[in-house]
Amino acid sequence: MSENLNQVYSTSTPAPKTHIAVRAGAEFVGTYFVCAMLFIVGTLGQVLYGANTLLIAVATAASYGIVSAILGKLSGAHFNPAVTVAALFTAKITWLDALLYVVAQLVGAIAAAATVVSILPSSSSIPDKTWLTYVVNGFDKGSASNSILAQTEISFNITMAIVVELIASIVVIAAAIRTLHADGEPKANHSLVMGIAYGIGAAVTFPITGASMNPARSTGIALIAQNKGLTQYPLQQLWIFWVCPLLAAAIVSLVIILLNMLNAAQTSESIADGVADDDVVDDDTASETAEDYADEDEAPAEDTVSDSTVSDDSVSDDSVSDSTVSENTNSAETESAEAEETAQESEHEPDAEEGNEESDSPEDTDKGVKSN
Repeated sequence: MSENLNQVYSTSTPAPKTHIAVRAGAEFVGTYFVCAMLFIVGTLGQVLYGANTLLIAVATAASYGIVSAILGKLSGAHFNPAVTVAALFTAKITWLDALLYVVAQLVGAIAAAATVVSILPSSSSIPDKTWLTYVVNGFDKGSASNSILAQTEISFNITMAIVVELIASIVVIAAAIRTLHADGEPKANHSLVMGIAYGIGAAVTFPITGASMNPARSTGIALIAQNKGLTQYPLQQLWIFWVCPLLAAAIVSLVIILLNMLNAAQTSESIADGVADDDVVDDDTASETAEDYADEDEAPAEDTVSDSTVSDDSVSDDSVSDSTVSENTNSAETESAEAEETAQESEHEPDAEEGNEESDSPEDTDKGVKSN
């Protein structure tokens, strides 16, 4: 039972299987390739094919899903500071891992943005802002749909941007944390679930904010596109794309912690109930054993009584038999004594008769003589 309770309440993080440098390097490489693919599709794809939400959603899902499948075994495939913070809060990684992960992710996103922007063709008719309008995250005038919405005199304000980014980030972070093991390694379905979650989030948020859900992705392109002539300075709106994902990470972590506490409480209650049931069974067994012993104790008592009765009977019988024997002996002795006396008398009587006969015979002789 103590081992089960230790497993339930344990919050220690198991030792990772790979070196910290390898894990941080995997986060850098993974974030670089994810952001590079997103930036290429967001620039070249949007200019060539127009504002296409479905294209962005598919590209986002494929980018995160494929790279997670390739590098997930090395680092857990975070590629997002918000996912790393949530993993830290839920004790899936250490503080050192979290710090190095976030640094690697930011560097990878900045490097990807610099690479893509440096290879974009530009001219007086097609300036840099034409390429960057759909790839930089923002709201209101910085929204990807601003050129279309401006004609209708409406815009996506900050409230709408916060709501959609927060909801999409919660979905993404929850999917990430629930598909990671306790030691931070991804489960078998991690890459698939992450691809679907990012794809759905991109489909919802792209028309409003350009589909961020990742502070590293927003920071990398905002730094490179800061002075490229965009309608809105990207760094002025960057704070939303940090606050919303980090708030989502805190919410998801809190919910997971509460669920784990409830599961731990239920587990401890079930263990306690099992122990109580065992104690009841032991008590019943002990009572039954005590009753058995009591019966056994009573049985010998009955045997003792019977034995004593038997012994008393035997004693009485023996005493009766002894008295009978003694009486028989006395009667036998008496009879033998009487027999001896009778024998003696019988012996004396013949002598007397003989004596009489002898005595009588002379007298008779004398009488006869006298008579004669």
